[in-house]
Amino acid sequence: MSQKVEKPVLSGQRIKTRKRDEKEKYDPNGFRDALVQGLERAGGDLDAAYKFLDAAGSKLDYRRYGEVIFDVLIAGGLLLPGGSVSMDGESPKTNTCIFTANEDMETMRNFEQVFVKLMRRYKYLEKMFEEEMKKVLVYLKGFEPLQRIKLARMTALWIGNGCVPPSVLLVLVNEHLLKDNLALDFVLEVFATVKQERGVTSLVTALKRGQLEGRLLEFLPLNRRSEDVLASSFASRGLGELLRLHRAQASQEARRELTQALLDELAEEKPVRDLIQELRDMAVKHAIPDHEVVAIIWQCVMSRGEWNKKEELLAEQAAKHLRYYTPLLAAFAQSAKAEIALLTKVQEYCYENMNFMRAFSKLVVMLYKTNVLSEEVILKWYREPNSSKGKMMFLDQMKKFVEWLQSAEEESESGEDED
Repeated sequence: MSQKVEKPVLSGQRIKTRKRDEKEKYDPNGFRDALVQGLERAGGDLDAAYKFLDAAGSKLDYRRYGEVIFDVLIAGGLLLPGGSVSMDGESPKTNTCIFTANEDMETMRNFEQVFVKLMRRYKYLEKMFEEEMKKVLVYLKGFEPLQRIKLARMTALWIGNGCVPPSVLLVLVNEHLLKDNLALDFVLEVFATVKQERGVTSLVTALKRGQLEGRLLEFLPLNRRSEDVLASSFASRGLGELLRLHRAQASQEARRELTQALLDELAEEKPVRDLIQELRDMAVKHAIPDHEVVAIIWQCVMSRGEWNKKEELLAEQAAKHLRYYTPLLAAFAQSAKAEIALLTKVQEYCYENMNFMRAFSKLVVMLYKTNVLSEEVILKWYREPNSSKGKMMFLDQMKKFVEWLQSAEEESESGEDED
């Protein structure tokens, strides 16, 4: 059997790496130097600066050094952890940057155009810029007060034109930035600038898009985190609209919590008297009015029912199911407004659940007989229904009962006259 012959090897020879396999050394300082020199030649002219950046993209590796581009345009040089600028190298810093520019809005808008045009020209920079902003905002404490104002105004412009999402501001919810009001002052400047530049509608839309409307309290220092401090801080910058948005969101969240708590308690079959107390405590804590609570109770109680498919048996079954919870409904239906809210909910429920359409009058009569709904409210509803859902059919169902109520009312009045 023949043995395998080894191939001869040339000694002393270095095997060259193919050019395509060579990896260029990562050199952010060298890239920054080239960028700074080009921007300095522009002499503060932002049109000339953009022309340089546009042309340099064919020579410089923007894909690899996108973060450096934004560091230089924002701070003038390479940002080090903590927010200082690196002064190593031949050309460490340029004055053609946001931090050394004037803070007036005209100057800020001119810088905005440089960023917008650059990212339109090189689309891959868009994602890099979002990551850059998350980093830069974390360094906020290392910047001077005026630099923070300029950055906040630019952030407002970038949020307004879609360069960065509003949710980028959530990186400010960081303990070292919350202290000394750094995060709060920054977002107030951002919000005030968005309102000034694009109007309150755009500001509200931006907050909703970033899901910030329910998280405004998080920008306050922990030791001052209260609705009163939030109100005074936002009012001082003319941002009352955001307070209303925040309160509406907080109220919506509180209603969701109350709904879930009630569903859990119903599943545990807690006594009605305990339910009343716990719901009352939650409603007071979150300032949820009775007319909203009673609507939630109706919704939760009805969701617990397992209804008979035979329509003729359904009304009696539903009335029996509800009768157990009438003390709970009555506890929160203590005003005409709350009663009307409940009656409207019954109407809408019966309309939206086809099998219940013929059960409406039976349920209303049962709620009347158990002192949940008053005669005055039923008559008012009959004359001026709040909802148009099934209006004509339900008015027809209620006609005989309403006539009986009216005749009883007339007899009562005539009896009083005789006295």
